[in-house]
Amino acid sequence: MAAAGAHSEHSTILVLDYGSQYTQLIARRVREIGMYSVLIPGDASMDRIKSTNPKVIILSGGPNSVHVEGSPRVPADFFDYCAEKSIPVLGICYGMQMITQLLGGEVKAAHHGGEYGRMPMDLADNSRLFSYLSKKTVNVWMSHGDEAVKLPEGFSAVAKSHQGAIVAIENPTRKIYGFQFHPEVMHTEGGMDMIKHFLTDISGVAADWTMGQVLEEQLRKIAELVGPEDHAICALSGGVDSTVAATLVHKVLGERLHCVFVDNGLLRYKEQERVMDTFSNHLHLPVTCVDHSQVMLDRLRGLTDPEAKRKAIGAEFIEVFKNYRDELERTIGKRPKFLVQGTLYPDVIESCPPPGSDQKHSHTIKSHHNVGGLPKDLQFTLIEPFRELFKDEVRQVGRLLGVPEQFIKRHPFPGPGLAVRVLGDVTDTNKLDTLREVDEIFINTIREYGLYDEIWQAFAVFLPIRSVGVQGDQRSHAHVVALRAVTSSDGMTADWYSFTPAFLRDVSNRICNKVRSVNRVVYDITSKPPGTIEWE
Repeated sequence: MAAAGAHSEHSTILVLDYGSQYTQLIARRVREIGMYSVLIPGDASMDRIKSTNPKVIILSGGPNSVHVEGSPRVPADFFDYCAEKSIPVLGICYGMQMITQLLGGEVKAAHHGGEYGRMPMDLADNSRLFSYLSKKTVNVWMSHGDEAVKLPEGFSAVAKSHQGAIVAIENPTRKIYGFQFHPEVMHTEGGMDMIKHFLTDISGVAADWTMGQVLEEQLRKIAELVGPEDHAICALSGGVDSTVAATLVHKVLGERLHCVFVDNGLLRYKEQERVMDTFSNHLHLPVTCVDHSQVMLDRLRGLTDPEAKRKAIGAEFIEVFKNYRDELERTIGKRPKFLVQGTLYPDVIESCPPPGSDQKHSHTIKSHHNVGGLPKDLQFTLIEPFRELFKDEVRQVGRLLGVPEQFIKRHPFPGPGLAVRVLGDVTDTNKLDTLREVDEIFINTIREYGLYDEIWQAFAVFLPIRSVGVQGDQRSHAHVVALRAVTSSDGMTADWYSFTPAFLRDVSNRICNKVRSVNRVVYDITSKPPGTIEWE
């Protein structure tokens, strides 16, 4: 099990996920206001909802239609529970439509075909939702094909679009509110203020969530979880998450924490020596390097399915930690019981899709090697201090712990390493070496242009195709690589980075001139969603 969650000590804003591409943004916006948010699938049972002890519940948007049979919805006794506990409810987009439909109103397909993108809405007088605003028209971000045509008894329409659609509703007596638009996206004018007004002024929730408090709570919880003579192993990847986790746990356990860095054969160019140097000379963490590369590559030989690769990597990682634990037991005479991992909240969310997406827990968006990729017979108790945090929050904790800034700003690197950046069998020919060379040139060029800190994540992908080209006045039939660079605040949504044509020309020329097995470079201009950041 993971270290106890932080929600027990803070007011919890519960977000029920119905599949909107913006749902994770809702949770992030709540955190930015200084409140603890937790996100669970919209088809969660009433018992699970109650277990979070929510102060406020937000129902997210989603792609479904509430008037269609089988569409996802809250449990039958949801609104009775909220009334009994006096819990304010806010529905966003699909969430507002669900409130309308379930409480006796009516939702239909929009007669004008729906509303999409940035649009103006007109505000009614004397509403609770917009009482702090003096203006009467606000531009908001719409994305809906259905609309409320009849409101439940006791509800008022407090905003309408210029096409006449009801886009905000409220029933202050029942503490139930709704936005048809998306206040969580930056395209909505004053969207953060709308969310903050609802949470603080209408719902009366205090902002009591800071990273300083989280740090102190996790230090205390780890001390309570791990006995005074117990030992732990920390799986270090060289990334920010596991490194900050190790630094935090080391603060509590000291020499009883044993860090291990696994060279799984899927690392970037000279990654092992660079990471080990950082651990030793900058972070002063005691780290053992285990070379498991040949065993890992043998395990991956012939595997082409992304899920199969992730699960195989997760299983091999655990085998390494078990062997390391047995070795430690022989050396120190004590068997380590705990395994520390840098699992983040997005890892957990992406391994557990929302209802109505035709994806259930056995058909995930992708298994993360430290979540869905773990074997069922895990013989460690997990310590995951950041399981409830987003990446930028972990970086804040790292700064509080004194982790060097150049390490804090390091781009994320996936746990499965280059296995998810080589499409298909990673062991075929020299794909990994080619990718390492290309990736090194790409990252070095980004640094040279002074762009590294503007980008959330940048990397190269080895594509399973060859292209005809001309190199050295001769016809070539060589490999194609894709370059990917995105901007993001938390990795849950991302936009592709807009390099200048001069940069793209330069980096393409460098790659094709220096890596002879590559004769074509393409740039990925897909946002998340619809794509993920990684290709697999």
